[in-house]
Amino acid sequence: MRGATRMGTYVITGAASGLGAATAERLHRAGHGVIGVDRAGTDVEADLGSPGGRFEAVARIGELVGSAPVEGFAAFAGMAPAAGRPGSDLVAVNYFGAIDLLVGLRPLLSREPSSALLVSSNSTTTQPGWPVDLAQACLGGDEHAAARLADSYGEHGSVLTYPATKAALAYYVRTHAADYIRSGIRLNAIAPGFIDTPMTRAGREDPHLASAMDAYLRLIPAGRAGTAEEIAALAAFLLGPDAGYCVGSVVFADGGLDAHHRPTDWPRPTEAT
Repeated sequence: MRGATRMGTYVITGAASGLGAATAERLHRAGHGVIGVDRAGTDVEADLGSPGGRFEAVARIGELVGSAPVEGFAAFAGMAPAAGRPGSDLVAVNYFGAIDLLVGLRPLLSREPSSALLVSSNSTTTQPGWPVDLAQACLGGDEHAAARLADSYGEHGSVLTYPATKAALAYYVRTHAADYIRSGIRLNAIAPGFIDTPMTRAGREDPHLASAMDAYLRLIPAGRAGTAEEIAALAAFLLGPDAGYCVGSVVFADGGLDAHHRPTDWPRPTEAT
């Protein structure tokens, strides 16, 4: 744990690389303590794809924090779709790996006013045909049922599962933010688009995914992929005090693609009751 006594302490999952590493480094440079969580190379080494690994991670974080509060939590650990990758793996890491840690850390977060950030995706609004029933199964909290459903989609099911797990995270934020803020925890989400990270670069090793990625990049109004540092800047803002009135927000950072795809889908008026 680097410098956890200087200012607030933040817990960042997926901190070994990509968006998690960039966010952890940004917070560290600002003088905050950072407890990084990942499979290897961080303060807490744990497999968030298993209930036991999540339990161990929460316990170890509690040991490192002691009686001090946790100022913020950001769940960047995630798994991308890939040919032959079981959809259940994405359910386990992307959704339950984030939610179980958030729930487990809630007592530490509620010691003082704090913030929590989940990581959704713009694939939730720009990728057609993903299974809403899987997102609802995740939100329902039955990991075994959600895993079975994800695996039923077959060899390429991870392509469908990915946006469903990310939608479930956005749903969780929208449906639970009011409850969390009553405990002093501001809960929000970011929805990144195509970001240049080791995970997206690894996707190019699959020729089918690589061609899809190239086509996707051509659709982005900004004309380029985003950077990990740009997402880290947004994450640091939402985790910090300047975003004190942001509660239950899902903020897109995708070079304009969501707006381009559905320019008038939102806002919508509330139906009269």
